[in-house]
Amino acid sequence: MSRALRILLTAILLLGSILSLSAAENAPLARGTAITDPDLLKRLDQSDALSISRLLQPERNATVLTSDQLFASLPQLKEILPAIDAEFDRYIAQHKQAVPSETIGVGDGFDVQLFDRFNLTSADTRFVLAGIVNRMDRAYVSEESCGEIRLIYRLARFEPGPDGGGTATRLPMTFNLVMKARDARQTDASGKPITCTEVARRWLDNGDWQGLIGSHAAPYDAMIDRIETNIQISIAPKSALHDFRSDYLLKVFRYDPGTKTFVESTLENQIDRDRILADEALRRDFKAWLLEPANLREFDRGTVLIPEKYLAKAAVAPTPAGLDGSTLQPEFGLVEGEGNSDPVFTDNDVVGALKQAAARGITMENIRSVAGFQRRLNDVTCSGCHQTRGIGGFHFPGVDWLTEGASNATIVPASPHFFGDQLRRRDILTAFAGGKQPDFSRGFASRPQTRGSRELAGTEYQDGWGAHCSLQNPGSGTADKSFTSWTCAKGLTCQAAAASSRIGMCFIKTR
Repeated sequence: MSRALRILLTAILLLGSILSLSAAENAPLARGTAITDPDLLKRLDQSDALSISRLLQPERNATVLTSDQLFASLPQLKEILPAIDAEFDRYIAQHKQAVPSETIGVGDGFDVQLFDRFNLTSADTRFVLAGIVNRMDRAYVSEESCGEIRLIYRLARFEPGPDGGGTATRLPMTFNLVMKARDARQTDASGKPITCTEVARRWLDNGDWQGLIGSHAAPYDAMIDRIETNIQISIAPKSALHDFRSDYLLKVFRYDPGTKTFVESTLENQIDRDRILADEALRRDFKAWLLEPANLREFDRGTVLIPEKYLAKAAVAPTPAGLDGSTLQPEFGLVEGEGNSDPVFTDNDVVGALKQAAARGITMENIRSVAGFQRRLNDVTCSGCHQTRGIGGFHFPGVDWLTEGASNATIVPASPHFFGDQLRRRDILTAFAGGKQPDFSRGFASRPQTRGSRELAGTEYQDGWGAHCSLQNPGSGTADKSFTSWTCAKGLTCQAAAASSRIGMCFIKTR
């Protein structure tokens, strides 16, 4: 076994050994599905076993790399910074064209404050481990890999103090190293293939990682899938010209084992709105593909995989966004009634497709109206999902363990959407662990599936104070068919909270 592989397996063993501790310390909703405890993450980060440099280049000597060292010394990352720079340049040019009266730049004196790209090549910053998330609920993308394990890092600046101490400040950027949950060539000590069942049990029951990884393990880079970056590219404080707004740049880089580099890629299901609207043939093709009954079924279930020819290689998610999920979305204008005089999907297109699916015996779980179709079109995209019940433009900013006494000053590690989805993810892990076929379907990002559990009842995720709910149509006095189950707990009522005619929030009844 090579030294690089031994180092990687040591890191994996370390992760396995702390899963039971994590389950005891983590928030109950994330039990068995994520590691969010700040003290535990701090120990893992400082051990360097799960650092980006160690996982991408295990043969290196143990050391924590600063941002300048990371991008300069790891050839796998050579395409990332130039691609991000190109997106910044494009963003600045588009903004200047759209709002020529505003100034945009880094530092005081600008109307729109840009993220300082110097932080990505600074000796004073580095990526710290902010969380580890099990995404075996995404095994429908690739059954062989059993889904994904995501190691989420947060960029932070370290400034030394005069007395030998110092301060650390987290910066608005996350760096997700997405690993396969397993490689199909992996075997245990007896030569038997490692199964999805064993991987799930390891997370739920803290199984023995040593027995799962044998001497015939696959090459270390066979487990690497991609890198996802999320940067708060700009902040525009409230002014006479506009309300407060912040934009988040999303990028994906897939690992190419042939060149051993991360290559700029399309974002999963991130519809390239401008290109589709500008190309009549592409528009017709996309509409026909999505409305085909089999694809519409997967679209309804939230497991659709839109072909790359319709997708974009970058997305900017603005916040805040309206509860209806349409006011600032890049998909705005694709569906009739969104302010577009020539939409890709008319009401008749959607209604006709739903009738055709029903005639073929396909039951829709979520999309039962044009409004449901439009909402799903938003929340299957990266940008649309990040705009729905996120913390700014992030779903997992992680807790700030860099602060002194972090365990006593812990912030919420993730968004309401993240926590609301944990029961579904745990249900899928439990199915895998029991050797059963999981149900990969999901509800809308605003309102999670409960999978028969009452664990979310009365909370902000389901029907408690602050939960998203369905407003009654003023004309008919009934809720939209796609959202009729979005009710409020006893003592609460659904009230309008933003410029949306369909979606409100559960608040205390007023006389």
